[in-house]
Amino acid sequence: MVNNRGTTVAVLIFGMFVAILNQTMINVAIPKMMIDLNVSTTTIQWLSTGFMLANAVMIPISAFLMESIPTRILFVSAMSLFTVGSFVCGIVSSFGLILFGRIIQAIAAGIMMPLVTSIFLRIFPPEQMGRAMGMMGVAMMFAPALGPTFAGWIIEHFSWRILFFVMVPLGLLEVALAARLLPNVLKLTNPKLDWPGVVFSTIGFGSLLYGLSEAGSKGWGSPVVLSTIAVGILFLVFFVWRQLTAKQPLLNLRVFGVYLFSMTTLVSVAVNIAMFGAMLLLPIYIQNIRGYTALESGLLMLPGAIVMGIMSPISGTLYDRIGVRPLAVIGLAITAVATYEFTRLTDGTPYSHLMLLYMLRSFGMSFIMMTVMTSGLNALPITLKSHGSAVSNTVRQVASSLGTALLITVESTRTNAHTAAYVNSVTLNNSIEAENFVGFENAIAALTGLSPEVGAAYAVSLLNGMVSKLSVIQGINDSFVVAMLVTLLGLFFSLFLSRPKKQPSPAK
Repeated sequence: MVNNRGTTVAVLIFGMFVAILNQTMINVAIPKMMIDLNVSTTTIQWLSTGFMLANAVMIPISAFLMESIPTRILFVSAMSLFTVGSFVCGIVSSFGLILFGRIIQAIAAGIMMPLVTSIFLRIFPPEQMGRAMGMMGVAMMFAPALGPTFAGWIIEHFSWRILFFVMVPLGLLEVALAARLLPNVLKLTNPKLDWPGVVFSTIGFGSLLYGLSEAGSKGWGSPVVLSTIAVGILFLVFFVWRQLTAKQPLLNLRVFGVYLFSMTTLVSVAVNIAMFGAMLLLPIYIQNIRGYTALESGLLMLPGAIVMGIMSPISGTLYDRIGVRPLAVIGLAITAVATYEFTRLTDGTPYSHLMLLYMLRSFGMSFIMMTVMTSGLNALPITLKSHGSAVSNTVRQVASSLGTALLITVESTRTNAHTAAYVNSVTLNNSIEAENFVGFENAIAALTGLSPEVGAAYAVSLLNGMVSKLSVIQGINDSFVVAMLVTLLGLFFSLFLSRPKKQPSPAK
């Protein structure tokens, strides 16, 4: 029995907030880190890719850890590991050691995410889970509001290392609070570790996420991408077979035998593909195309993230009263409309308009993110909740990586296609376009006072820049079209959601 549930919830939410804040801040710092560490875009992306890989590998193992190690010890250990990883990232100077620190952070986060979810499922009865997960959503939604803005300000005035150093005192504070205030909540069954399952899941999820991450830069036809995805799928098949035949599986995949859990998982996949991929596209448009600073980019997303933070507990309360289907349908419909508006970006779309669109999209997402996951986990019996939490978090992590790879690949390939189309239209074989271009060259030469030859070269340079800029914008618009279609697919699946059958309340 939890004597002070409010204190327990506060400790858990603060821990989640610190972990998510770290991840959202680092994304803003990556361009500056590339310069200071003298590494390429392909190399620096491993600070995100490596984090996702280690995180995805640890999540399936978290179910075993939760049933083998007392709650307080496991949470304190994970938070301590996260703090150590933050310190390592802050003090070292080489990229390899920073990546090592990020992997330490990811291992900790891979334990914490499903652990916190399982604790919430244990200390709240099903009829209060909407409100409870809404409070948890405050940390998951509000941290992305503060992270980019704070990181942008730090980077403009100080070193990016401050972003890691600030995590150390926050982590130590959370360790002290958890050691003193967090009770042992989860029941220990001391299962045997399914070592074949660990090996299969590590190779499977690791190879799959590596392939998906590399697809954004190497393309989907790359032998490396195709081979690693194939290896990942093969070992995941082995993993599924092992989990369905083992006496004590690493993850009990029979959770998918519960209809509502399976349907909410499909909706979550669609939401995470659309959300995380689009969250990466917008900063590219804001900073690289429109020339806004990292701080201005963070400020643009701030109102939307605040809306999600405010609406999260409200949507949780509504979930307890009316169920998940109305919220999911309304939320996904709003998200689809807002995403459609993002398919119409130009090189002059007002900053205020972008902010309003992002707020609208965030408002729609606030009805979906926590309520859909809560509904699926609520439908499971207590004995499967820890496995359901691990499965749900694993699927969401894979979907986020897939969404990022998919939408970035669409943006890259469509940008190249639009560039080729512009080049084909402006050709000497097209007499009208050729005549217009000669006029443009003469006008540039006259305005700048340059010779006709130099003016022509300058005109070509200007035209190439305009073509490149417009092509990237259209490529981003095409990516948002895909995100909108995935959102509509999630809307379709949400029509089949229903209230879960009433489960017995957790034992007091």
